[in-house]
Amino acid sequence: MSTTAPSARPFAAVALMLTGTAFIAVTTLLAKAAGGPHLGDPLHPVQVSHGRFLFALMLVATVAAARRQPVRGVHWRWHALRTLCGWGGVTLMFAAAARMPLSDATAISFLSPVFSMMLAIPLLGERVGPVRWSAAALALAGMAILLRPGAGAIHPAALLALGAAVVMGAEAIFIKRLSGAEPPLQVLLVNNTMGLGIATLAVLAFWQMPSPAQWAALAGIGLAMAAAQLCYVNAMRRADASFVVPFGYATLIWAAIYDAAVFGVIPDAVSWIGGAVILAGGVLLAWRDAGRSGGAPAPAVPPGVEPDRGRSAPPTPEAVPHEAARPGGRPSGPGGSVPNRPAG
Repeated sequence: MSTTAPSARPFAAVALMLTGTAFIAVTTLLAKAAGGPHLGDPLHPVQVSHGRFLFALMLVATVAAARRQPVRGVHWRWHALRTLCGWGGVTLMFAAAARMPLSDATAISFLSPVFSMMLAIPLLGERVGPVRWSAAALALAGMAILLRPGAGAIHPAALLALGAAVVMGAEAIFIKRLSGAEPPLQVLLVNNTMGLGIATLAVLAFWQMPSPAQWAALAGIGLAMAAAQLCYVNAMRRADASFVVPFGYATLIWAAIYDAAVFGVIPDAVSWIGGAVILAGGVLLAWRDAGRSGGAPAPAVPPGVEPDRGRSAPPTPEAVPHEAARPGGRPSGPGGSVPNRPAG
């Protein structure tokens, strides 16, 4: 495990993190396009997530082959549990993205660290203090705003995004179990291989031939995740995680911009208020975790991205190619403030 502290290049780190969040938001944009009528007959979310694992594995396998990455000492049980959660999380997230404003889906997905924190109590025996409970309550209040309970029926897509956050939160538990136990590239390779196997079995009931534009969108999801991971890794090498992490919430801004520019969906006041309350809870959680462990968890990305094992940050739930490696160090626990997942 590397113990080299990140170099002090904060402006470059911020630029890389903001660029990475722009790519992360692209994945949900393309998932919305592929899952809607915009590029042909809508693809089922299960098929969209299958494409994500397919193209991610192609990239990861190429890198692993070029580096002659050996595969040994695999913790199959934790990989299986983590991959099931990652696949479920990304599928639910893609389903939500196709059916509701991207800003709302992204904001709700930022609840994943809250659920990680809650699950860490019974599963890992962690103790949660009043500050972290207050942060969780604040984030959940933002979720309640976004669910719009006073508007009549709650939008079903919001429940899909909420389900994605819960599953991605559970994934963080298993990522922590794998932290430091295997080389990051091996974790990435095993996770994407198992994920493609699960996704292939699931897609058999929903498969339809994608149009050329939909194939391009599916490939773009994998490439965007890879680009986001590259930006993330380099950002973490240039500044401390506690400084860089808050900029990960810019994914919400990019998602709103893309949705408005491509689909003409403008977030309303409720969306902005709910998103701001969730972000406030996430930032408070990040601040508390930074104080507890000297670092902060990385921002959430789509399920399937695997954190690196550097010194600055612990593992996070979402995993880009959706599983590449993120720098991280001594975990502060999966209850850390990981903002989405977008991305397993």
